[in-house]
Amino acid sequence: MYALGIDIGGTKIALAIVTTQGTVIGQDKLATDQMIEPKEMIDTIATRAKHLLLAHNIKEDELYGIGIGAPGPLDSERGMITYPPNLPRWRNVPIVKLMATHFSVPIRLENDASAAAVAEHTFGASKDYNDSLYVTISTGIGAGIISGNTLISGSKGNAGDIGHMVIDPSFGECVCGQYGCFEHICSGTAISREVSKLKGINISTEEAFRLYETHDADIVPYLDTVIERMGMAFVSLINTLDPEIIVVGGGVSQAGDRLFKPIRQYVKRFTLNKEAGDTPIVLAKLNQEAGVIGAAALSFPLK
Repeated sequence: MYALGIDIGGTKIALAIVTTQGTVIGQDKLATDQMIEPKEMIDTIATRAKHLLLAHNIKEDELYGIGIGAPGPLDSERGMITYPPNLPRWRNVPIVKLMATHFSVPIRLENDASAAAVAEHTFGASKDYNDSLYVTISTGIGAGIISGNTLISGSKGNAGDIGHMVIDPSFGECVCGQYGCFEHICSGTAISREVSKLKGINISTEEAFRLYETHDADIVPYLDTVIERMGMAFVSLINTLDPEIIVVGGGVSQAGDRLFKPIRQYVKRFTLNKEAGDTPIVLAKLNQEAGVIGAAALSFPLK
């Protein structure tokens, strides 16, 4: 038996057929067309999904179900994508209902970070833990929470929207209207934006960390502060959720120990429960496939 995962993003959509062991046996990607109506885009996704199943000789009755990971805000109970900032035309879109016109198997919608958390818990870096937190630091920042081997989704599926937890108001106004949000300070978008201002040219987050390693006089104090603010956020998350492990994914996580070492040091110093100061903070194992594998794994029972 298999499951079909669909990971919806602002620029691309990934599809994958996944086994119960987490093996991807077939996948496809297509661009997210922001110029067409969501229903038309969903019809295209369904058509591509059917072609993918056909290409691998898998019948619909061989699927446990279809899992969809999508950016929030959403309403997983009603199967609706409600108001995602990076999908401006997708407002109160009943994606589960629309997909159900093409498929007869169970279909489940969850926040994309929650789906990635399920992937890492089931097949990845946190598979040997009962209580884990997955944090993605990329274009935006989000989290997925596993407690007692159960995904904590919240009343509408938006639990884990940590990107808009206020860390330091002195960093200015976030797109959400608050001042000093975690995402506004520490996301890849934020780092690239601020470093580009400092240097007067467009600089990617990856390039910013390379400059950091060369002890660039402009970049070092800025990124030292940003990484400290990340540490503050992780301390708050550990104090609040008490996870056994934190798994970090997303593009910014690829900075590796340049990022992880000072965060671990900060956490060890400031968590209220001193034993929690040793909470493992590790790189995601499944990387860019976590979202689509996790979407598929939504159809599998958690261990």
